[in-house]
Amino acid sequence: MNNTLKVGLIQIAPVWLDRVKTTDKIIDYLHQAGKQGCQLVAMGEGLLPGYPFWIELTHGARFNAQDQKEFHAHYCQQAVQIERGDLDGICKVLKQHNMACYLGIIERPLDRGGHSLYCSIVYISEQGVIKSVHRKLQPTYEERLTWSPGDGHGLVTHSLGAFTVGGLNCWENWMPLARTALYAQGEDLHVANWPGSVRNTHDITPMMAKEGRSFVISVGGLMRPEDFPKNSPHFDALMKDCPPDFLTDGGSCLCAPDGSFMIEPQVGEEGIYTATIDHTRVFEERQNFDPVGHYSRPDVLQLSLDQSRLSNLKIK
Repeated sequence: MNNTLKVGLIQIAPVWLDRVKTTDKIIDYLHQAGKQGCQLVAMGEGLLPGYPFWIELTHGARFNAQDQKEFHAHYCQQAVQIERGDLDGICKVLKQHNMACYLGIIERPLDRGGHSLYCSIVYISEQGVIKSVHRKLQPTYEERLTWSPGDGHGLVTHSLGAFTVGGLNCWENWMPLARTALYAQGEDLHVANWPGSVRNTHDITPMMAKEGRSFVISVGGLMRPEDFPKNSPHFDALMKDCPPDFLTDGGSCLCAPDGSFMIEPQVGEEGIYTATIDHTRVFEERQNFDPVGHYSRPDVLQLSLDQSRLSNLKIK
């Protein structure tokens, strides 16, 4: 088995709240990554079709406000329904290039009635098959005004060459037990996806790498004032308090299992940032610390994980 893997961090902005155009942009970058020989690519949180920036920009906590209802309705209509085939084109391109992917989406799943939204990270194999959909366990702060809490069904890992890969959304990377659930399933290559902020990725990426003695990819998106389409709902209200440069600035980076940066945080530019990682480094760093192996005490400390998919309906 080849111990190396070429990874690509795709740092881009969405065509905000336009599922079809953002999908087309993602596919274009996937083709570019495939031509560069990437075997695994990752993209930011909620990239398809975009992060709910209107909540902060337009006082989203005003209860029963008509503009907030209109924003949310538009978001729902542009969200991803996997059951409908919204990711089929992306899966096809990944299969064409024999390339796996972690993709951040806003999901509107039918198994929860089809009217609520979840921030999900989707793992698609190099055969173009969706292997897991992890719905964010706990939306952060104002995100709770539009995203629903997820479950443990997608807290799983996947084999990719010599590596075992797993992923978490944004601030759930700060949740020690969520990280531990993946470590315990053999994770040695972790993907953390973010809306995009170097103030987050610069600190937590080396910390997670040192803790897990794993390679850690942090990948973020970009959002600039010009990335809001002029036909966005309440466009003038969005622009009124919009920062002049960035709402999110990327910050994508890669750390080795000793916490050192292999790709320094990338700020302010769209692009594909690549590196080749060697699984041997994992064994080297776990010589003196393995969080779920020789340095663990399961007789004293254990974690219970419920991987069931939550639903309001049980059909017997």
